Amino acid sequence: MVGLIREDLSRIGVEFDNWFSERTLYTSGEYNETLDQLREQGYLSQREDALWFNSTMLGDEKDNVVVRSSGEPTYFASDIAYHHNKFIGRGYDSVVDIWGADHQGHVPRMKAAVEGLGIDPERLTILIAQMVTLKRGSEVVRASKRTGEFVTLRELAEEVGSDACRFFFLSRTPSTQMEFDLELAKQESSENPVYYVQYAHARNAGILTLAGERNIDWSYGDVTLLTHPSELALIRHMVRLPELVQQMAKTLEPHHLAHFTMELATAFHGFYENCRVISANPEDADVTLARLKLVESAQIVFRRSLEMMGMHAPERM
Repeated sequence: MVGLIREDLSRIGVEFDNWFSERTLYTSGEYNETLDQLREQGYLSQREDALWFNSTMLGDEKDNVVVRSSGEPTYFASDIAYHHNKFIGRGYDSVVDIWGADHQGHVPRMKAAVEGLGIDPERLTILIAQMVTLKRGSEVVRASKRTGEFVTLRELAEEVGSDACRFFFLSRTPSTQMEFDLELAKQESSENPVYYVQYAHARNAGILTLAGERNIDWSYGDVTLLTHPSELALIRHMVRLPELVQQMAKTLEPHHLAHFTMELATAFHGFYENCRVISANPEDADVTLARLKLVESAQIVFRRSLEMMGMHAPERM
């Protein structure tokens, strides 16, 4: 099963440095070590034939069972041991969990458990991801966890491609309910944000290829000649990228990059429509070089943005 999951994730360019087996928490003794630490701190109690974590002592609304009367550990017990492994076993400074919306109510108890292990709960960040609704135009693709009817990631990637998968998922915050339109993701039009952004990069590449075929050397283009409103709008948007990357790293909100590339594409397409880049008029030679310099810079920003999102930057479309 893990092999199939890895293969499916690989289809959309998702790779994990480490895969962790829950079983090792028990075979390594870390599970027992975790319970011993909580017991020493007075956070465990035996009652009703079960072992309880006294999470109310740490601000939670109710205590939680960690070992059932049968002696079988609960999922919560494994979760506590796993975070013990991350913070104490592997020495992480901070941990980011991504949970489904159906586990949102478990956040307080997990924070309490971390605190019970002597770890500042602020070092644990838990992001809640909402469910994704698949649509074909206006029609909802029915799926049910209860009946086992659902669309797999593999099926989604095979139908719309890895780039569309990544972009659509990245374009929303995890906490936002998302509608993934399968038909839109396959359109070759400006309505499809994936096509819109990648086409802008391909248009950049096409202009530079044409300039190269004409043996135009724009390396010494004077960008101070770029004064047209469309040129300045494009430049102002491009220079936002470094600050945006810093912001996303701090806030854990990569969706800003998807929106940045869409806005960048709009700025570039506007520049392309309003400013002739390669002019046959000798009087425009200096402006041509300056605009080619701008196009080259825009291509770099597009390519780096697409690469950060794990997407392809096509040279032609």
